Amino acid sequence: MALKGSGSDVTSSFIEAAAADADGISTAASIGSATNLTINGALASGGSVTMDCPRNVTILSAGNDSGITFTVTGTDESGTAITEVITGANTGTATGSSFFQTVTQIATSGASAGNVSAGSGTSCSGVISAARCRLRGIYVVNGSSAATLKFREGSGTGTIVMQFATVAGASTNSYPDIPDDGLLFKNGGYVTFTAVTDLTAMTTFFS
Repeated sequence: MALKGSGSDVTSSFIEAAAADADGISTAASIGSATNLTINGALASGGSVTMDCPRNVTILSAGNDSGITFTVTGTDESGTAITEVITGANTGTATGSSFFQTVTQIATSGASAGNVSAGSGTSCSGVISAARCRLRGIYVVNGSSAATLKFREGSGTGTIVMQFATVAGASTNSYPDIPDDGLLFKNGGYVTFTAVTDLTAMTTFFS
């Protein structure tokens, strides 16, 4: 969410991410054939999911689903339509690597060996701005563990242009300086982190 102060060209964005929800997209159900999972989890509304922060998708299998795939469809952190194919796990969790802002469909390639659920993961890509911007400052509320936040050019998988090390201590604050004219992101700025443990929340200031 971006906010702009009156009389200033500096805009702020607020970034936070809740804990992962293993069945937040689709609750546990056995799949009898190639079909779409029902998007009915706690994060769902009207048959789709909008994440609090762009993040990865997980598939939890009660049986051996290593022989089937799950194709996730939605939009990424910049609003672009994407799909990701996730191979099922053998009695465990299969973890996707793409960042989804929305999930509109998860299609299976075949029947499952047992109950399957889909949810939100912990790998997040916070959006500073999807457009060209210059980062002027950040205010970080630390998470429970020390971590390194990665500021990236263009997308959540783009080139790392800055890193910032947080300290362990939930709800403690860090307000580092960004010197001179700030940090330019020519194709949008993004910050990647692990939900909850790496940070509680972040406010970024950019123009």
